[in-house]
Amino acid sequence: MSGLHCSALIVAIGLLSARASAGEQDKDVFNYVAQKEAPKNVKKIVFVADPSSHGPRGNHEFMAGSIYMARTLNKAYDNVYAVVYPNYQWPKDLAHADAIIVLLNHGGSAVNPAVRAAIDRGAGFMAVHYGVEVNKGKEGEAYHQWIGGYFETFWSVNPFWTPKFNKIPQHETTRGVKPFSVNDEWYYHMRFVSDMKGVTPILTDLPDIKTTRKEKSSHGGNPDVYADVLAGKPQHMAWAFVRPDGGRGFGFTGYHRYENLKNDDFRTLLLNAVAWVTRLEVPSAGVPSRRPTDEELTKLADEGLRFRK
Repeated sequence: MSGLHCSALIVAIGLLSARASAGEQDKDVFNYVAQKEAPKNVKKIVFVADPSSHGPRGNHEFMAGSIYMARTLNKAYDNVYAVVYPNYQWPKDLAHADAIIVLLNHGGSAVNPAVRAAIDRGAGFMAVHYGVEVNKGKEGEAYHQWIGGYFETFWSVNPFWTPKFNKIPQHETTRGVKPFSVNDEWYYHMRFVSDMKGVTPILTDLPDIKTTRKEKSSHGGNPDVYADVLAGKPQHMAWAFVRPDGGRGFGFTGYHRYENLKNDDFRTLLLNAVAWVTRLEVPSAGVPSRRPTDEELTKLADEGLRFRK
């Protein structure tokens, strides 16, 4: 090869490398314009997270967790562009969204015209932890249509406990997920749709009767929970939902504890679920991710602090 051709080849390789790097930079999880302008064949995932404080650091780190998942999915899939919005900046137009993922301190704000319109045209929807709780009535009806169930006050409970997920069912969202057990605020006794139609339980266990609580309140101590647990009825902490129109939803009641992202199976299930509701192919070993270190989690939490009002 002549020196001229060799130099041209080196330049071409350099340009390709530069374009690849630019492409990665274009997937900035806060560049909303770039996401909307991405080609039609790119799946667009919109995370909406509440960055406000909820107790000591490490609790409800919803912004940090959303940033982590969005960046992980952007890296794992060439045809994905995920972004993260703070909950006080709800996008008014979600016509471009293939999936909406909410991590909120109460999911009521997700029941809005933009989300309704996106789901009506087939977008997926996923709610995590406190995001699965909505008010009974119109909000609850919307969640029944979108994910098949929700946390209903005076019916569901929110104890901290350590379930043992010994039997993981076969489902696209469970690829690469092995039996696991982590302590978290695992809500249960959800208000599901009639006959569980369209619902596939994913994480299930029978809680200790003590988790039902004796003190009656909006989030515990109701006799229905006590009777069901006493009768040995298994409770579901995560579930997949297929809507009558074929759209997909997912509910995940854990993730109060930020550090649980270090659990490989917990983390993989979350990532798989986002991919599934977006209608992405979930790899046989699950969406690839590296276990975050404490230092990396701290850095993400610091990044999330920028969005606190």
